[in-house]
Amino acid sequence: MMTLLIIAAVAMLAYANGANDNFKGVATLFGSGTTGYGKALAWATVATFAGAVVGAALSGELLARFSGKGLVPESLTGEPIYAAAVALGAAATVLLATRLGLPVSTTHALVGAIAGAGLAAGHTIDGLTLATLFAAPLLVSPLLSLTATAVSSTLMRRVGCHFGLTGRECVCVGTPLEAEPSSVAAMQRSISVEVDDVERCRERWSDRIAALTLADTVDRLHYLSAGAVSFARGMNDAPKIAAPLLLVPLATRGNIAPAAIVLTAMAMAVGGIVSGRRVGETMSKKITPMTPGTGLAANLVTASIVLAASPLGLPVSTTHVSCGALFGLGVSSGQGRLAAITTILAAWITTLPLGAVCGGLVMFVLRDRAF
Repeated sequence: MMTLLIIAAVAMLAYANGANDNFKGVATLFGSGTTGYGKALAWATVATFAGAVVGAALSGELLARFSGKGLVPESLTGEPIYAAAVALGAAATVLLATRLGLPVSTTHALVGAIAGAGLAAGHTIDGLTLATLFAAPLLVSPLLSLTATAVSSTLMRRVGCHFGLTGRECVCVGTPLEAEPSSVAAMQRSISVEVDDVERCRERWSDRIAALTLADTVDRLHYLSAGAVSFARGMNDAPKIAAPLLLVPLATRGNIAPAAIVLTAMAMAVGGIVSGRRVGETMSKKITPMTPGTGLAANLVTASIVLAASPLGLPVSTTHVSCGALFGLGVSSGQGRLAAITTILAAWITTLPLGAVCGGLVMFVLRDRAF
């Protein structure tokens, strides 16, 4: 019975995470008008699932860390009731935020639930571990992404202004109209490469072998960067969510970690598809206006930070990193919407203590039940 409860609790947490987090990687695609909500969500789902599968092989450190080892006594981390309390407490916290349309950190909710369930079980919490291994990366990463995005988007804007770039620039490879070759050799000699405005390229070039506009290039890179963010999120989040499954006694009979992460990824995908719209709208439309170019800058920063953190076992929050990048866009452009930003920051501040309260309450309830 307890094993089934833990599996259900992890599935609930994965669903909540997907609903709150899946759209974060592609928020700039939707917010900048590069694509619609449905296409952005589909791309996020595929990339997140792929990242989770890779995370099954590379993120063993995160699996161990989010089982509670090092933060609470090891004797507690092997108790199935504790595993269920952690997963259910974190899930309740994230589902509440999702209902309100607020992007919050599943990582913070998990850390809070780990601590709250541990305290409710009558154990002490290792404050030094909490501060150095959990709190520090979670606090530093959004500031890092904000700063890096503000700087990179400002530089991008200044470079564009300096060179007078409008997005309509086109690199054409082909034969200009004035070149009328009479032989293959002449045609080969007449083929050239030129940079011009897209309309002039169309008028002047009779036989384009290839043509690529600056706007098309930015859009393609934007898609790739959004996929990279979603991939990084899946690689970083799925092992953390699946960690309570390793506390099930069955898990000691074989290596079920990869299968647990893949099943977690499936539940995350369902959560994003069914319940991700509210948080998606908040991140895409309510924080700051954006363009495809600035959205690309934000995604590159987010993906770099999260991808670097996963192999090191650093529990950075994709939410904090991606939102920090969007805040950076608002700082850079001066168009950040302060009311939305302060509301999100308030939600971040309350996520960990709310997770602790929920984890503690669930622990109290489960200890009084016979499973």
